Amino acid sequence: MDITFQNIDSVSGLLTIKLEKADYQNEVDKSLKNYRQKVQMNGFRKGMVPLGLVIKMYGAPVKSEEINKILSQKIYDYIKENNLKTLGEPLSDEEKQQPIDFDTMDDFEFVFDIALAPDFKAEISKKDKVDYYTIEVGDKMIDDQIGMYRNRMGEHKQVESFEGKDMLKGLLVELDENGAAKEDGIVVEDAVMMPEYMHSDDDKKLFEGVKVGAKVNFNPRKAYDNNEVELASLLKKKKEEIADMKSDFSYEIKEITRFVPGEIDQKLFDSVYGKDVVKTEEDFRAKVKEDVAVQLAPNSDYKLLLDVKAMFEKKLGKLEYPDKLLKRIMLQNNKDKDEKFVDDNYDSSIKALQWQLVKEQLVDANDIKVENSDITKMCENTARAQFAQYGMPNVPEDLLKNYIQQMMAKKETVNEMVDRVVEDKLMTIFKEQLTLNNKTVSDEEFKKMLEK
Repeated sequence: MDITFQNIDSVSGLLTIKLEKADYQNEVDKSLKNYRQKVQMNGFRKGMVPLGLVIKMYGAPVKSEEINKILSQKIYDYIKENNLKTLGEPLSDEEKQQPIDFDTMDDFEFVFDIALAPDFKAEISKKDKVDYYTIEVGDKMIDDQIGMYRNRMGEHKQVESFEGKDMLKGLLVELDENGAAKEDGIVVEDAVMMPEYMHSDDDKKLFEGVKVGAKVNFNPRKAYDNNEVELASLLKKKKEEIADMKSDFSYEIKEITRFVPGEIDQKLFDSVYGKDVVKTEEDFRAKVKEDVAVQLAPNSDYKLLLDVKAMFEKKLGKLEYPDKLLKRIMLQNNKDKDEKFVDDNYDSSIKALQWQLVKEQLVDANDIKVENSDITKMCENTARAQFAQYGMPNVPEDLLKNYIQQMMAKKETVNEMVDRVVEDKLMTIFKEQLTLNNKTVSDEEFKKMLEK
């Protein structure tokens, strides 16, 4: 066996592997003997098919399979031993690779194109200055969070007069052209409506301030802007049954139900933070403000990550890449796509690739390691943040534990958590080694910066 590597330029090379029969025959023979033990053929007992017949039937594909195994291992070993910074998988050279016939050939020469990473140094220091944006927690954000907590503690109550978001229940009767109940018309007992969701503002106004027992005449088709799905749901009919229906209806209100948020009181304080942890509304708002600030911190870190990425793009400038070869690799990895897809997405993929190379250098330079405990902790933090968004800052430990176990059982989730742990540890490095210009901005200002 002979393996040679030739640099074509600074970012690509040719890896040539020459195999003789002695390099692979033992593995082929072992594999064929295993095949013989499994092959079933009329006229022969299992495992007793003549080896010559097995070779005739399976020799070429077995040889191909074993040679490909050897190639994969030798390519991997060569790249590792020679510390080649490769990009993507090696591809068979389109010009220098000669045709291969596993039926007739004993000696082989394989030629692979190798894409190499550009040579650069990713470094950071206190000389590098980056803005760090802290999002100001305003009264509206605090009110919105408290509103979520209050809704969690709220309840539905029966009331006597209607307000905008109330739910109505009543008798819905189809009317004729004279405004009387239509003979054999549509009648819906306990028809439920929320006028807030009507499309017509004029029809919404018909219900303003109405009381239990009142009757309101309206046209459902107009109120719901000809939405067949909503009409069918309201009238409890199939869409085709009401396709030509344009009638007015009378709606006699039997019940008005209103959702009433929980009070801002000790019961609410205890439900959010535990018994007697918070005792006044002022302290409650202060605690909520702290929590919202914690929830917003990852957004600030994310913006820092984007700005560090932009800093490196500016620092490194335009690096050389083996574009033609990388496009071939990209097409190979997206076999369901065409060359136009590759051309349209190539520049963005190169940016992502370059950032990945930068991160790898920073990880190595700072000896960053990811332990199982890091992954578990990241899952826990992610789960807590998700529960907090739904108004559950103090999620029960058994529920949290089960949720984390479900996350850890998914390979894709674990890989995502590993990436997030790496970026989390890099974030610590950035904050220690960069000079950060701390700035406080409103949530609106921050969102506009992300839109750029």
